[in-house]
Amino acid sequence: MTQLEEPVSVQEPAAPDGAVPVQAVRDVGSGLTLGRDVIFRYLRNANVDRIFGVPGTNEIPLIDGTDVPENNIEYVPCLHENIALGAAMGYARAKDVPGVVELHVTPGIGHALGNLFNAAKSHVPLVVLCGQQHSNLLLQEPLLASDLVKVAEQYTKWSYEVRGPNELAMAMQRALKVAMAPPMGPVFLSIPWEFLIRPVQPTDGGDGRFTRIGRKFLGDLDEVAKLAKILADANAPVIVAGDGVGAANAWDEVEALAKKLGAPVYTEQLSSYMNYPNDRPEWQGELPGTQEGMRAKLGVHDVAFFCGFNAQAQLVVFDWATGPLIPKGVRQVYLHNDPWQIGKNHFGEAAVLGDIKVTLPKILEKIPGDRTFDEDRARKRREELGQLSHARTQRFEDYAGRSDRADEVIHGSDIARALRDLQRGHSGANGEVIGRLVLVNEAVSDSAALQQYVDFRAPTDYFEAQGGSLGFSMPAALGTHLALGDGATVVNIVGDGSALFYPHAWWTAAKFSMPILYIITNNHRYQTLIKGMEVVEATYGWKPSGPADYLRIDPPPKLDFVRIAASFGVERGAQVSARSALAGELVKALRVVRDERLPYVLEVMTEPEPAEMPRIDVLYAARGGDEDPFGWIGPA
Repeated sequence: MTQLEEPVSVQEPAAPDGAVPVQAVRDVGSGLTLGRDVIFRYLRNANVDRIFGVPGTNEIPLIDGTDVPENNIEYVPCLHENIALGAAMGYARAKDVPGVVELHVTPGIGHALGNLFNAAKSHVPLVVLCGQQHSNLLLQEPLLASDLVKVAEQYTKWSYEVRGPNELAMAMQRALKVAMAPPMGPVFLSIPWEFLIRPVQPTDGGDGRFTRIGRKFLGDLDEVAKLAKILADANAPVIVAGDGVGAANAWDEVEALAKKLGAPVYTEQLSSYMNYPNDRPEWQGELPGTQEGMRAKLGVHDVAFFCGFNAQAQLVVFDWATGPLIPKGVRQVYLHNDPWQIGKNHFGEAAVLGDIKVTLPKILEKIPGDRTFDEDRARKRREELGQLSHARTQRFEDYAGRSDRADEVIHGSDIARALRDLQRGHSGANGEVIGRLVLVNEAVSDSAALQQYVDFRAPTDYFEAQGGSLGFSMPAALGTHLALGDGATVVNIVGDGSALFYPHAWWTAAKFSMPILYIITNNHRYQTLIKGMEVVEATYGWKPSGPADYLRIDPPPKLDFVRIAASFGVERGAQVSARSALAGELVKALRVVRDERLPYVLEVMTEPEPAEMPRIDVLYAARGGDEDPFGWIGPA
């Protein structure tokens, strides 16, 4: 269809051949189907009831569509595009539907790249709708315009700029199909703004249906048998459960296989789901974030089963001379629904492409029938894991409640244990103060403690951005609450550095009275960067030129996060710096969240965890393995 130029006089110009007259575009009450109507038709069919965004002139027709009652979709305004995109991430993950975000031309997608990257790495399904300038102007390089597809395409499964209103139905059908197809991820549509208010031909409006590719497909049975035999032959098998496990909701299936084999289970670094239940004896925590740590912990095993493994090199330093992350003596087998991730960096002797939840039982069926499988040896491995797990639990309890602590200093483990005690009805509080807890985590230095102590009922009860781009969690908590409503208590725990990225997320929380508990762990330092520098020093013998004060916030800015939140409308909050007061302040905060249905900010003054914190990876320790001195380095 030929594009129309805007009129330059009172007399309307004649429409070029085949074009719709301008008057027809303006007559929005004529009963014509407009471009924006097509978009809402598809979103409704995808069970989307929220659009997140930052208002821009180009997107006004789209935002206005949320005021049309029959569209039944609410607009959630944010004060920054990366907040809107992060909120859409939380909504998509918690609701298992595509998150939808509206952005404003080049600055909009530019501002949102940090969390678009996080969404891509965490495989969160998003439909990003970006308003483009008027199509007749694009050749002339107008204000704020650029090649938006080129900006977004590196971090999306599919990116496209719509060429006319009649393409909108097909573009939306494809966008929703691609976003939700396994493995899920974000897609991007650039839409010249006038297409939103131009009429669509009746034959091109679509009916809102989109292709839904079935996720539960069984892997090749010959390759399944091959993989099962390698596991049955193993003397010391290990399972690495990646985000593919959480996405498939396959806790039970992985646990059944781990118990049959007597195999320990690590989860991948910076997991965005809780990929294995933390109260099972097989669980050994996340793999370390250093080359030496990964090699050491995987190297004591003869077979490694990488199940849904995405984050295969979450490191900041790598030395070729040291050797590959997975030692050459370890046989590798893979299962995933994503062919790109299977054997991506290393050779896999068996490689199964299939849904994890559906395929794992078939692997398990094959193992007892294999003549080389030694059930007695597997039983002994199970018994050892059970004994070590019991000892680990006791050591963590002794550590958290140790009587030799004369100081009132608060560590991340104190916060994690206090949350767990409230979940279980301890600390003088009824367990219903929390009910189901969903933790949105960006206190990276405290992740091990949080994963050890807090109770999780499902993989989606834990959310962390695998991309590591800071400024994710406060926005994501918004969408998580809107998706879950009264079904869970959303707790966002975030370091002070990350909290400074987007404190204006609190404006949206206040506007919609979202009952979210924000816990700010304030340690006045870039702790992960300090660890990262230590790794560089140890690996290369490099030393900083000075005292590296640039990694220490000294003197610390006189920030008061409770007052900052209040300036954005979150008026309930408190600071706590004494360990003896922590549990009581948490009870108070959670009662405001649960009973008054209001957001609350609890700023906790913390110090780094002492070196004597117990280890989660008890099996490796029992084999005489040294603790990784640097632990998880985290986003840097």
